[in-house]
This record gives sequence, C-alpha cells and structure tokens, in this order.
Amino acid sequence: MSISMRPSQALRLWQQVMLHQVRDDAPDLTMRQTAILFTIYLDPPPHTVRGLAVRLNVTKPVITRALDTMGAMKLVSRHRDELDKRNVLVKRTVEGALFVERFGDVIIARAQELPI
Repeated sequence: MSISMRPSQALRLWQQVMLHQVRDDAPDLTMRQTAILFTIYLDPPPHTVRGLAVRLNVTKPVITRALDTMGAMKLVSRHRDELDKRNVLVKRTVEGALFVERFGDVIIARAQELPI
C-alpha cells in the first residue's frame, strides 16, 4: 500500500504525532532514542549494542546512554549474551511493546485527520 503525501502534509502529520506524545505525557524520547527503540521493535532480533551502533552509524557509548534512559523507563532491557560474554543483548519488554503499539495507533489516528 502506497500513501501519497505532500511534504507539508508529512510535516503536519509528524507535528501532530509529536504534539500528541507531549500532551499525553508519554515518555519523552529524543529522535535518536526513538530510532533505536523502533529498530529494536521493528527489526527482527537479536539486537546487540554493537549491532545497533553499526545500524544507526553511531558509537557504542551513544547506544549505551540511550539504552540507559530507555531501560529506566522499562522500554527495553539488557542482558549479557551467555554464548559470547562480550555481547550485550537488548531485549524487548511488555512496556516497550505497548509504547510502540500506541505510537503506531497515534500515527494512524493523526493521519486520518489530515485534510486531503
């Protein structure tokens, strides 16, 4: 399914989604944290700090800081890889799955409100 939008409509949609997130008192994630979170939930696992850093073209400390914040919000969890102790596995949580699902619902709802 293809959706056709003008740039102004796409920006309006993004604005409306962000306004909803702020007004709804949802977790306040940066753009980078959001990209990491969506990568964890939309791309098939397993996810590692190293793999996320490569995928997003950032350093491992950048991923670690973002995961620290999202871990405190219970959106993700981290565990040492039992097969390779050098790797840190990043896991999905119920709270994170619900957040991502609600975010998708907000996008759909706000898109339906856009003028044609």
